[in-house]
Amino acid sequence: MRFEVPQFINIPDKLFGPFTFKQALYLVGGGGMIFVLHKLLPSFASILLGLPIAAFSLALVFYKPNGRPFIHMVESFIVYTFTNKFYLWRQHEPEPGAQDVTQVHAAFPQEGALPKEDGHQKISDLAWSLDILDFDDN
Repeated sequence: MRFEVPQFINIPDKLFGPFTFKQALYLVGGGGMIFVLHKLLPSFASILLGLPIAAFSLALVFYKPNGRPFIHMVESFIVYTFTNKFYLWRQHEPEPGAQDVTQVHAAFPQEGALPKEDGHQKISDLAWSLDILDFDDN
C-alpha cells in the first residue's frame, strides 16, 4: 500500500483570489479604518489620515523585506520598543596584580625596522603581524 506524502504544507492557501486569509484581513481592516475615517472626518482630513493607513495595510500585504513578511519587521520593532533595555558600564580601577588589558596587541613594526630581504620573508612577517593583530571578540 502506497501513501501519498503531503507537499507544500508550509505555503498558505489562497482563499480570496490571489490573497491568503491574513492578507485579505489586512486589506479589509485598512479599508474599514479608512471608511470610518471618511464617515467621521471631513474629506481633506480623511484623505490626509487615510494615506498612511492605506500605505501600511498595502505594505503588510505586498512588501517583503529580505524575503520575510513585513509583519515580522513590525513585530520586531514593537517588541524592541516596549521591552526593557539594560545598559551597564562601570569604570573601576584594576585589582592589584591583574593583567593590563588596555594594551592587548603588540606594537606594529616600523617601516625601517624590517631588513630588506626576499619576498618570502616579507610575506612571513606580514602573516605574523596579521596573527598578532587579530581583532576577534571571543
